[in-house]
Amino acid sequence: MSAQSKEHRERRLVVAITGASGSIYGLEFLKQAARLWDRIWLTTSSNALAVASHEVGLKGFDPARDLDLGDLAPRVTLMSPRDLTAPPSSGSYRYDGMVIVPCSMGTLGRIANGISSDLISRIADVCLKERRRLVLVTRETPLSAIHLRNMLMLAEAGATILPAAPGFYHRPRSVGDLVDFIVARILQSLGVDQDVLPGWREDE
Repeated sequence: MSAQSKEHRERRLVVAITGASGSIYGLEFLKQAARLWDRIWLTTSSNALAVASHEVGLKGFDPARDLDLGDLAPRVTLMSPRDLTAPPSSGSYRYDGMVIVPCSMGTLGRIANGISSDLISRIADVCLKERRRLVLVTRETPLSAIHLRNMLMLAEAGATILPAAPGFYHRPRSVGDLVDFIVARILQSLGVDQDVLPGWREDE
C-alpha cells in the first residue's frame, strides 16, 4: 500500500487542552478518542499543566507516562504549543477535525478574531477555513457580552460551541458520570456513534 493510500485510510483528530478549569473533561475525552481514532495529535496551552496538576494531580502530558492510556498511548502524539510547523497546522494535512477541551475564553477570543498566536489557535483557524469540525468545550461562568459575541462569531463561522454543562436526566451518581455526559456529547458532535452514555430513552 502506498503512503498516500495509508494517509487516506488513517483516521486523525486533534485534541487541545487549555488552562481553563475542567482538565478532567479533556483527559477523559482523550481516552475515548484514542480508542476511536488511529492517530491523536495532542497539544496544550502554556497554563494547561498548572491547572491539571492542581485539579487532578497530573504530572505531565507525556502519552506513555502520564495520561493513563495503556496500550493506546502510541496513538497519541504530543505537539509543542510553539511548533507552528506541526502537521495539523497545514490545511493540506488531512484530519477529521479538532476538539478544544476545556476551552478558555482567551483561546476562544483569539480564534474568533483570527489571531493565530500559538499552535491551538493556528489549527483551529485551519479547521474553520477548511470547513472541518471544530468543537470548543467552553468552561466559564458567568459569561460576559464579549464572551457571548465571540461564541456567536465562531458558531456563525461553523464551529460547535459545546459548554461543559452536563445534564442530569441520566441521574448521575458521581463526578465521573457528569464528565461522561460531556464526553458523549463531544463524540456525538463529531459524528461518532459513541457508547459512553446512552442517549435520552435509548436504553428503553
